Amino acid sequence: MAEPNTDVEKTLGLRAHKNYKLRWIKYAIVLTFVMGGIWYWISFSHSKSVTRYITSEVSIGSFSVTVTATGTVEPTNLVEISSELSGTLASVNVDYNDRVEVGTILAELDTTKLEAQLEVSKASLDSAIARVAMAQATLDEAKEKYEAELNLEQRGVTSHQAFISKKAAYIRAQAELQSAIADRALAEANLNLQQAELDKACICSPIQGIVLNRAVDAGQIVASSLSAPILFTVAEDLTEMELQVDVDEADIGQICVGNRAEFTVEAYDDRRFPAEISKIRFAPETIDGVVTYKAILTIDNSDLLLRPGMTATADITVAEIDDVLTVPNAALRYAPPLEPATEDEERSGLLGMLIPSGRDDDRREDDKTLWILKDRVPEEIAVRTGASDGKLTEIIEGSVFAGDLVVTDQIDE
Repeated sequence: MAEPNTDVEKTLGLRAHKNYKLRWIKYAIVLTFVMGGIWYWISFSHSKSVTRYITSEVSIGSFSVTVTATGTVEPTNLVEISSELSGTLASVNVDYNDRVEVGTILAELDTTKLEAQLEVSKASLDSAIARVAMAQATLDEAKEKYEAELNLEQRGVTSHQAFISKKAAYIRAQAELQSAIADRALAEANLNLQQAELDKACICSPIQGIVLNRAVDAGQIVASSLSAPILFTVAEDLTEMELQVDVDEADIGQICVGNRAEFTVEAYDDRRFPAEISKIRFAPETIDGVVTYKAILTIDNSDLLLRPGMTATADITVAEIDDVLTVPNAALRYAPPLEPATEDEERSGLLGMLIPSGRDDDRREDDKTLWILKDRVPEEIAVRTGASDGKLTEIIEGSVFAGDLVVTDQIDE
């Protein structure tokens, strides 16, 4: 009797319909178990979430407040030597790093033309001297004739016309002597001028030092008609040099003459060189919109390790803070995550922005907040801060004591 029923179910499709319903029931049961597992895992994970606070201990410490600036090492006295004359360099007598004394001949111009002009001036002076002698002899002769004629005039022996002639000759002789003396002075001046030009053909060192740069070679033509070309650069003393640093306008008010400093150069990364501020220039320098002021630091280079032009980074000590209550700067930056605000809180927050309550009007720029861990719960403490070295900050006021644990960060596990 079962087989006919089976045949009828197959014919009418009743068995397929039953299997379809069974599969959907199985799927619903599996989906229920999966959703239940997800809900249980989420509930379990939220119930087991733990916040771990990273803390640091408040301590009594000391630190230095520094200002960082960059600049270059320069000689205290750097002389750029040029030539006032144009001409061909006959010789160059020094090279890079040569030590020179005052008056050392660095180079010489070709003096052929200058020497010829000097000889012409000497001849002109000799001629002027001879004319002075001739004028003096003429004057002496005219004077004697005039005095003799004057004696005759007084006695009434000679004519008045002859007396006038002798007197005029005497006056002309005096004038000729004065003219000859003036010509001699002019010739002497021309001779001195030519001698000075010849002396300038010798390019000498005005200071004692070392040659840093030589920009010419023998045979090169020097043209100084428009501007004097720089031929040599001489540094006076490399054992005493200076560091010129650019101090930002935000830091210039903190430094003063006499501040100690330390600086480093790339050539000696593991060494810090001492320095001291000797001068602060008032003139501003603006580069790419940034205003800086030049500070001059004196340095000792007795071992000649430092060279002109080296780039240096200086840390200028502006304050020494000793035995004060300190906290790490990370503690001042920490703030617990904000919880989602309710609708009433959002409205009050918007109203608060539009209508300030005025409670923060007396708040200072150095007023900060610390979170101190007490019984594993962070508690907010208002403090007033002082100096800082970038890692530690001085606490001036606030209910904070040495040994307290301040929160610097948190980790949710």
